[in-house]
Amino acid sequence: MVTFVDQVQVHLQAGRGGNGCVSVRREKFKPLAGPDGGAGGDGGDIVILADPQVTTLLEFHRRPHRMAENGGFGAGGYRAGTTGEEMVLSVPVGTVVKDAAGETLVDLNEPGLRFVAARGGIGGLGNNALASAKRIAPGFALLGTEGEAGSLTLELKTIADVALVGYPSAGKSSLIAAMSAAKPKIADYPFTTLHPNLGVVQAGDSRFTVADVPGLIEGASEGRGLGLDFLRHVERCSALLHVLDCATLEPGRDPISDLDVILRELEAYPVPEGQIPLLERPQLIALNKIDVPEGRELAEFVRGDLEARGYRVFLISTVSHEGLRELGFALGALVEEARAKALAEAPEQPRIVLTPKAKDDNGFRVVPEGGTYGTIYRILGPKPERWVAQTDFQNDEAVGYLADRLQKIRIDDALVKAGAVAGSTVVIGPGAGVVFDWEPTVTSAAEVQMGARGTDLRVDPNQRRTNKERRTEYHEMMDGKAEARAELEREREAGLWSEDS
Repeated sequence: MVTFVDQVQVHLQAGRGGNGCVSVRREKFKPLAGPDGGAGGDGGDIVILADPQVTTLLEFHRRPHRMAENGGFGAGGYRAGTTGEEMVLSVPVGTVVKDAAGETLVDLNEPGLRFVAARGGIGGLGNNALASAKRIAPGFALLGTEGEAGSLTLELKTIADVALVGYPSAGKSSLIAAMSAAKPKIADYPFTTLHPNLGVVQAGDSRFTVADVPGLIEGASEGRGLGLDFLRHVERCSALLHVLDCATLEPGRDPISDLDVILRELEAYPVPEGQIPLLERPQLIALNKIDVPEGRELAEFVRGDLEARGYRVFLISTVSHEGLRELGFALGALVEEARAKALAEAPEQPRIVLTPKAKDDNGFRVVPEGGTYGTIYRILGPKPERWVAQTDFQNDEAVGYLADRLQKIRIDDALVKAGAVAGSTVVIGPGAGVVFDWEPTVTSAAEVQMGARGTDLRVDPNQRRTNKERRTEYHEMMDGKAEARAELEREREAGLWSEDS
């Protein structure tokens, strides 16, 4: 079984941002001279780069899982964590990147094009950056966020000006080797070529690329043989060169019948919408292996029939290089003509329009969701989701800081408009998210913290009494006073003391 490498699924994990540091600078006469915890470093991005030096996706078939470097943690003394190194994945020019649903994200059809496939996480701020005039020494820092993760499909559609099509062992790879500096694998048995070979040809002032399309046999467009997996490489070519074997020893084969089979397969292959059908593109014919006497004789015999069909025919030998110069100049002329036509028909680039954010857009939305246990209110948006990810929920002061941030973007107002009431279940983020029992905030009190560092009185259950608890304490106090007065009255009646004494 042959494994194809022109389409492969990769799994990417960008680097995680480093956590911020909680640190307080200490001096001889100032035990708490100020916070000096540094920020964590950002996680490394994963970038896909169109590299002309890379010709296959074989490396991704061998190693489909890629993970970028994490950001370093912050440290005391204002020392920031190191930024995770960017991971660059080099792919051949012509690689199409698709998401898990099969939608095209980018077509890397030019050398040097870069696509950020997964962004690294954001490093958390240290307590030095969180300090303010009223929050002098924060006892918390922000956590780093996770980097983006997911699966992408890389599909190689080779970019070449001329596609060489023909039966296996017709001499396509040998022709590329003879006309360029490429050194493809060559043997005398079918399916030697398991991935398209590229070569650069210089014909006078014209410079163009050629690629062979391996594995074309009868039924290739229906999945037989290897051709279906490689016909996609023809989609980008400006012209086709039919390489016909004039010295084959297989029974029932000759250049005319081989050409008819290849034409049927090219006609049956559906090109993407907006592209020219394969058989409507310029086509030339190369009758190969005329260095063999029987091959030259057969080439001379069928040449007239092929020219009668309207084809330009060239008799060539990849061994003696006979006819290659004339073929190169003919192909160069077709390529230059196709380039000029494409340049003239190139659509005008759309103007980039920058739309400012709406004044009342807070960057989030509240989505009520019904369920068995009642309605929950889900908050979705990059800001609140990132803030939740940065919060250490084991630290009450950090939770209080999160409450302040959410209140500043008017989360409470949005929840009230959506129908939430005190005690409603609120989820921040998709899926399981982070679940809260919502209590409307009366005032933002981050600046009036009077507790120890690392605590927040608003989230300390020991400091927050309910109205019922307050009423109970009041009644107990009044009952105690009444009991004290009754005890004094009993002692007076018993003569233990008098008002005169």
